[in-house]
Amino acid sequence: MAIIDSKTGNIRKEYSVDQLVEEAKRMRAYNLISLCAAGSGHSGGTLSAMDITTALYLHNANHDPENPNWDDRDRIIWSTGHKAPNLYLGLGFSGYFELDDVVRLRRLWAPYQGHPHWLKMKGIEASTGSLGQGLSIAVGMALRGKMDNKDFHVFSLNGDGEQQEGQIWEAVMEAGHFKLDNLISIIDMNRLQIDGWVSDVMDVEPIDEKYRAFGWNVIDIDGHDMQQVVDAIDSAKKHTGSPTVILARTVKGKGVSFMEDVAGWHGKAPSYDELEKALEELGLKDKIDYNALLDRAKNYQIAVDAKMEAKQPKFSRDFWWNHQNSMKVEMDPTRKGFGRGLEKYGDDERVVCLGMDISGSITIDQFYKNNPERKNRFISIGIAEQSGTCAAAGFAREGKLPVIGTYGVFSSGRNLDQVRTTVAYGGFNVFIAGAHGGVSVGPDGATHQALEELFNMCGIPGMIVSVPCDSVETLKATGDLLLNIDGPKFVRFAREATPIVSADDTPYVFGKANVIRFRGERDKFIDAFETVLASEYNNENEDLAIIACGPMVPEAMRAAWILKTDLNLETRVVNMHTIKPLDKEAIVHAAADTGIVITAEEHQVGGMGNLVAAAILGDTRSAGKAAKFGMIGVKDRFGESGAPWELIKEFEVSGEHIAQMAKELMGK
Repeated sequence: MAIIDSKTGNIRKEYSVDQLVEEAKRMRAYNLISLCAAGSGHSGGTLSAMDITTALYLHNANHDPENPNWDDRDRIIWSTGHKAPNLYLGLGFSGYFELDDVVRLRRLWAPYQGHPHWLKMKGIEASTGSLGQGLSIAVGMALRGKMDNKDFHVFSLNGDGEQQEGQIWEAVMEAGHFKLDNLISIIDMNRLQIDGWVSDVMDVEPIDEKYRAFGWNVIDIDGHDMQQVVDAIDSAKKHTGSPTVILARTVKGKGVSFMEDVAGWHGKAPSYDELEKALEELGLKDKIDYNALLDRAKNYQIAVDAKMEAKQPKFSRDFWWNHQNSMKVEMDPTRKGFGRGLEKYGDDERVVCLGMDISGSITIDQFYKNNPERKNRFISIGIAEQSGTCAAAGFAREGKLPVIGTYGVFSSGRNLDQVRTTVAYGGFNVFIAGAHGGVSVGPDGATHQALEELFNMCGIPGMIVSVPCDSVETLKATGDLLLNIDGPKFVRFAREATPIVSADDTPYVFGKANVIRFRGERDKFIDAFETVLASEYNNENEDLAIIACGPMVPEAMRAAWILKTDLNLETRVVNMHTIKPLDKEAIVHAAADTGIVITAEEHQVGGMGNLVAAAILGDTRSAGKAAKFGMIGVKDRFGESGAPWELIKEFEVSGEHIAQMAKELMGK
């Protein structure tokens, strides 16, 4: 059974094992074409799991493309959400949508998000992306099946590195306890994760013995032998009395010689030349019109660009970054400042860094990369945010200076209780890094775009929160938080390269905001502004104030340039690089002096803005002024896949949107 007409019970299409082998090759080709078109994504793991994908969707799992919510269908949960292209290709090859459309992968407004979102496409059973959660979803579905006497099976696709997540073992225990023989977990055992070999980062073997200990039926196969894959799934569906786990031994990057067993291909897309080489190896270069598919993606992007341009607020000229002959700016990711800070200040023997599998991405590995003598003070925890957080507390209790870091959605959300109860309640000196803050993370989509950290972290008693404006200030903040500030602390920074608007000699004092003033156009953007400590700033009777944090500070500066050029308005930009403790004096003076305040944050609106509003209303010097107030931020939405700067426009947090709000508040 497989693709079924749910009304008649007839099989819509049957495949032999040999045909499945050929379809798996075609899926690999479409996968690589889509990744190349997107310019981002995960090549290695999608290729290793493709034979499993092919067998499930075209042969073993019962489902109906014409009736995606057929109640008797088998459910397939992609717990490894970064392998979303496998899911899309399984659906596309099954007939859920026009196959060629999959080249819109990771494009704005397309249903093919960087991580699956079930509300955007029929056939997706659940939204996933945070590793370790899918098996629990599958347990819930399997329990419902038992409760209602249904015959369907639930498949959960997991990775071997994902077995490092504690929630996996909660779900494993539950499934074994309830003897869920309608639940089948298939683990893509490709042996590699972002930080290297699974056995080196955090070994999960002997995985078979662990599952058996929890009462599971275990099947161990070659995950690239199609006959073994098909037979294993059939056997698992017939098994009764306990859940089944299929350990599919695979090769990361399977089918493309230069990708096989290379950790660097985990989160990398092929270039055009690499795509052609890969298609040649697959024997499909002359059988698929990949150039037409790539053109399809380009044409879609042209249409998206036109829509984005139409919705942008308009001013006298194009003030976008580096679109003018003057006001040029250098770009650099703020995350790089974090890594440079650890490299610069890491000699202190008390400093210990705990990696959580994305060490290179968030640059925490710079702690030891150029200083190998520090390697013994770098601990790979693996994909285990909650345990890693508590381990850091243990280090702190022993007098060390622990640093932990991962994507902000995980370091401020997945482990929130551990941060609150173990770290903050205990007052432990743990330095937490929240990387990939904001929608500018880009094509990975909502599951990896951190937009709630300020709500989470600022609400915890005693927690210190820093959001530096650029890579230079991030380096300063990292050194200060690491060595000079005692207690639980959190720093938020972005993934994408953003404008450098400060220098080594720019004032930086923890807990004290800076005032930035536009002084006229220059060849370099940074030279067009003057920065002083807010406590040392003398009122210049500006027309309005923009209080911003993180990479929104450069956007606020650009708004000040726009407002001066087009409306002759003077703007006081306040760089609120420390959110907690908040520089209330700088806020009160800005409101009292100007009468108009706009907050700007690449975060759910109000994360910083609510705190600023409370500071204004809580002080008689500003409250009595009845200042006009507006907030720029993400308006109660989850993120989307798309290009980083495209999303800045789509979510209306650009300098143009700040300037437009200023115009409206000014009545212009």
